[in-house]
Amino acid sequence: MEFVLVKGGCYKMGDTSGDKYEDETPVHEVCVDDFYIGKYEVTQGQWTKIMECNPSYFKSGDNYPIETVSWTDVKEFINKLNERTGKKYRLPTEAKWEYAARSGGKKEKWAGTNDDTKLCNYAWYNGNSNGETHPVGQKLPNALGLFDMSGNVWEWLEDVYDEDAYTKHSLDNPIYTGGSSNRVIRGGSWNRNPQYARCYSRRFNSTDYRSYNIGFRLEYVWQTEIK
Repeated sequence: MEFVLVKGGCYKMGDTSGDKYEDETPVHEVCVDDFYIGKYEVTQGQWTKIMECNPSYFKSGDNYPIETVSWTDVKEFINKLNERTGKKYRLPTEAKWEYAARSGGKKEKWAGTNDDTKLCNYAWYNGNSNGETHPVGQKLPNALGLFDMSGNVWEWLEDVYDEDAYTKHSLDNPIYTGGSSNRVIRGGSWNRNPQYARCYSRRFNSTDYRSYNIGFRLEYVWQTEIK
């Protein structure tokens, strides 16, 4: 697995483009520490090495994103990965994910571009995917070198979903852990329109939900943070 160091900073989290849904507001300042995030979505090959099975609907090759995995399945994978490697991995928070997708908190509508006419160069969505997932890393990365933050498969995140979570965020490294069983997914997918691939877009599903358009990427926890 490859990870990219994202230098921390403060940014305006939420939809600053004017295309907002209610749960993408209010725009609010958030600060995140340095963190490492996966350069790519976790692949079927990587999943199979740890779990010894491949639940994906699109079993097209080891370099395709894992999908048809629930949030609970992902947590089991992470626990086994941590045990096997002696390292610590986890799901990113919403605040870190959006900061990374927006190339370090820039005003970036999609991961890598604000230009509607160039989105097809950065993301797989319903207008160009031919109705299926694609190998990770085939489109252009954003300015941080991260691939498929927009499109291909939705990505499970750590946060509990709440429509009003943004009104409850702390300033530093926020994570919402309210009582709902729903968890946030971000990034859009191969079978959804570009609106859902926006860096600001927030959707959710229950922790036991599986779909052929939902996968994930990992955050790697550096040793100094563990201490």
